[in-house]
Amino acid sequence: MARKKSDRRGFTLIELMVVVIILGILVGFIGVRIVGKPEEARRTKARVQMETLETALKLYRLDNGLYPSTEQGLQALVEPPAVGRLPRAWREGGYLEKGKVPKDPWGYEYVYLSPGIHGDFDLTSYGGDGEPGGEGRDEDINNWELD
Repeated sequence: MARKKSDRRGFTLIELMVVVIILGILVGFIGVRIVGKPEEARRTKARVQMETLETALKLYRLDNGLYPSTEQGLQALVEPPAVGRLPRAWREGGYLEKGKVPKDPWGYEYVYLSPGIHGDFDLTSYGGDGEPGGEGRDEDINNWELD
């Protein structure tokens, strides 16, 4: 069977332009909302990491009867401490899944203090500037202030 030219259907240039314009408008609206919030995403990531570290510290305490000291630091979660009070039942493989202590989303070390001023231990990220205090992007994130 031979087909006639009129049986071929496709999109016209105008239809394609309308689709491209609609997609452009959608990308513009969505892009502004996503691109405008990288700092909020970093702060959320820091909170999630702190909760993970808190869980690992609590597991360490369950196994060993105490939290790592400030001197031992968070590194005690990935390798047995060699200073201070040594853990009696350090878990083979450590307490963090990836075998390393994460840095905060700005690339700085978390500050760990045990015993803490606000609880058994204090965990802090100094935010974007890596310095205590600050506002906005540079505001500290503290475990005792998390929900």
